[in-house]
Amino acid sequence: MPKTTPPWENKREVHIKNEDTTDPKYGSKPAERNAEQYIRHGVINLDKSAGPTSHEVAAWTKKILKIQAIGHGGTLDPKVTGVLPITLEEATKVVQALLYSGKEYVCVMKLHGDAQESQVRKVLEEFEDEIYQRPPLRSSVKRQIRTRRIYYNEFLEMNGRNVLFRVGCEAGTYIRKLCFDMGEIIGVGAHMQELRRSRSGPLSEDSKTFVTLHDVAYWFGEWQEKKDPAVLRRFIQPMETALELIPKITVRDSAVDALCHGANLTAPGVLSVESDIAKNSLVAVLTLKGEAVALGKAELNTYEIITANHGTVATLERVLMERGTYPKTWRTGSGSKHAKQ
Repeated sequence: MPKTTPPWENKREVHIKNEDTTDPKYGSKPAERNAEQYIRHGVINLDKSAGPTSHEVAAWTKKILKIQAIGHGGTLDPKVTGVLPITLEEATKVVQALLYSGKEYVCVMKLHGDAQESQVRKVLEEFEDEIYQRPPLRSSVKRQIRTRRIYYNEFLEMNGRNVLFRVGCEAGTYIRKLCFDMGEIIGVGAHMQELRRSRSGPLSEDSKTFVTLHDVAYWFGEWQEKKDPAVLRRFIQPMETALELIPKITVRDSAVDALCHGANLTAPGVLSVESDIAKNSLVAVLTLKGEAVALGKAELNTYEIITANHGTVATLERVLMERGTYPKTWRTGSGSKHAKQ
């Protein structure tokens, strides 16, 4: 069976449906928001250290930044290190997008007996597929058997009974269970010795904005002293960064406020659409300035959206933009909302 391409390696094309312009008086490009809005709609690509829980790290970040709401994408066990997306204030609404974006880990698997390197490589390769897993006893989800996709199991090094490998996988994959299962197939047993997450969707440890909690405290102090927006950008990214791997639909300015009030997206409001959108898949709705308006469920595929002249193309699941950011250009009637296109 051919390997499945990891979400971060998929390349999408943008298909233009209609042309329009955007009014500079309303909204702003994500990177050009004022300091307050930049923080409220920000994401931190945090390097979690070993020891604290993900919840504790998020709580400390909240205290440092003096904000009211915070979230994190994908819990890491206390001993596990690496990429922990931290969402600030309004950006907590985009956490669900990271659940569709895949993860990457670097793991040390400890074998319980001697095995040949060739045998270990073979088993790693055999697990590059859709696998069945039952969540472990200490997990926070119901212990039902479920399937998860392993995009790749890359052998890196073997020293005695220690096997170092890199795994790209669907979100919700338990690496501890993966090591146990591979140890059973190798025939000697195994357990997860060490684990580091190197990627969570579009956020990776290779990013220039990958920071530690100490960095956050230092740079926030610098910003409080200098009030230089460039300082904020050294450790905070716009929340739209978390949506990079989600297929996108761009809409007219005139459709934005109706969407912010919960209206579904109809065909006349669409300006462009990315390739590979499937019916019922998660999509991100953006303005021409690149601002996130909402997350929704596609009612049509890419081709159908491009060719549709009327009707609903996406139903909204989560509004991300505050009402009133763009002017109201819709009217109410019979209990429904209609954007003037």
